[in-house]
Amino acid sequence: MANPATPRSLGYRMPAEWSPHRATWLSWPHSQDNWPTQLEQVRAVWVQMIRELSEVEQVYLLVNDESAEREVAARLQRAGAALNKVSFLRIPTADVWMRDYGPTFVTRSTTESPLALNDWIFNGWGGKYESYEEDERVAKEIAALLKVPVFDHPVVLEGGSIEVNGAGTCLTTEQCLLNKNRNPNLTRQEIETFLEDTLGVAHFIWLGEGVAGDDTDGHIDDIARFVDPRTVVCIREANSQDENYRCLQENYERLRRATDQDGNPLNVVALPCPSAIYSDGERLPASYANFYIANEIVLVPVFDDPNDGQALGVLRELFPNRRVIGLRCNEVVVGLGAIHCVTQQEPRIFPPRA
Repeated sequence: MANPATPRSLGYRMPAEWSPHRATWLSWPHSQDNWPTQLEQVRAVWVQMIRELSEVEQVYLLVNDESAEREVAARLQRAGAALNKVSFLRIPTADVWMRDYGPTFVTRSTTESPLALNDWIFNGWGGKYESYEEDERVAKEIAALLKVPVFDHPVVLEGGSIEVNGAGTCLTTEQCLLNKNRNPNLTRQEIETFLEDTLGVAHFIWLGEGVAGDDTDGHIDDIARFVDPRTVVCIREANSQDENYRCLQENYERLRRATDQDGNPLNVVALPCPSAIYSDGERLPASYANFYIANEIVLVPVFDDPNDGQALGVLRELFPNRRVIGLRCNEVVVGLGAIHCVTQQEPRIFPPRA
């Protein structure tokens, strides 16, 4: 029996996040389990995000029902968002973590089906949140709306656990992808082969552990991010007494020793860490690395911290042709994620889709 076709065998690959987008996908926040007292402040951040994004690309916003759609549309209109660039989709969700349960798009240079998506299994970050597993269906519903091919994979994976440079390299962590609560029957080599086939990559850089308070078991998008094919920003903790210091220093050193897919050393740029933020005595995974690269802009979480300005300055130097915008995420991170966790890019294809 012939092996089923994979994205790679059909010419698909995952573009880098800075490649041109057709759209950004988001879900409207409604869960008071995540934000028992902060939901209104969180929604205000979503309004800011959508206002900025709607100026540079289409926004698809998932809402639970017609009532939510009317309410959100009124909020956006008052905020001055470009409503003609916002499309509401009544797809109920348990929560907002589109990066992890939503589709991961891949493209190829053909006129036939140039856009497709990967649909992996979402199991609530290793079975931690059973009620969130209902969001596993969202990717298929989006694919049906877009009428694009779907690659349905029997492997647990979240979008926040992988980072690509668009040229063949994938960055990820051992803590997450090798965790027994994801795919206990797969070896490291089998996971690499799977990612090669689904993302169109050929080279891997494995980091170790993620930041304290991260319930995703070390997603890469809180640690290190490509900003061009050979440049990676990596968070570093300056305080040697902080619980993040050792693991972040080890990750930084791994990147300093790593190469890209062509054997060239990486340009590794340090990002600071904000001071520790707590909620109900629990450390939160606040990280400047959880930024989102959109057309013409970069949205960056900030935390009323003295290091906010330094982090924004580093990213402005790295993105001279984009506006780098800080969004206050003190309340958002109470839900254990930030801007990159809740966004998902849909690449622009050439010629563009109707």
